Amino acid sequence: MASVVPLDASCAPLIAVDVARGVCRMLLRHDIVAIAEVPLDGGRRADLMAIGPKGELVIVEIKVSRADLLGDAKWTDYLPHCDRFFWAVPQGFDASPLDGPAFLPDRAGVIVADRYDAAIVREAQVVAMPAPARRRCTTALARRAARRVIGLVDPEADGLGLR
Repeated sequence: MASVVPLDASCAPLIAVDVARGVCRMLLRHDIVAIAEVPLDGGRRADLMAIGPKGELVIVEIKVSRADLLGDAKWTDYLPHCDRFFWAVPQGFDASPLDGPAFLPDRAGVIVADRYDAAIVREAQVVAMPAPARRRCTTALARRAARRVIGLVDPEADGLGLR
């Protein structure tokens, strides 16, 4: 059976997990820690949610295909859950639609990432969350992260209500 992995993986298109890795590394250098796949109130799920040293919340939505970007009508539902919102795309991605008014370029930042690192190419506007929303989101993020650590330390704990 033929291999589906390119001989030179550095030429392979980046997938969301690669972009997430680079973004997480960049955020960590700024003392902002992130976790992936975070459920939010209202049934949405953030690709990455991060918290900074002063409690600021950041959501990063990752797009690796133009169709996925243009078809995303739900992203504004993330804004009440963060102080800053970023799009993250791989190097070479045509991010020109993100400059259009439908993507709120005055509010949403843009990050370009690869497997190893990322750079903010447009800073996100800081819109401070109301205190009750901040508390609810911070608590949910902390509990989600703690559950994941427990799952790593004790995989059998999953049956004890770890969702």
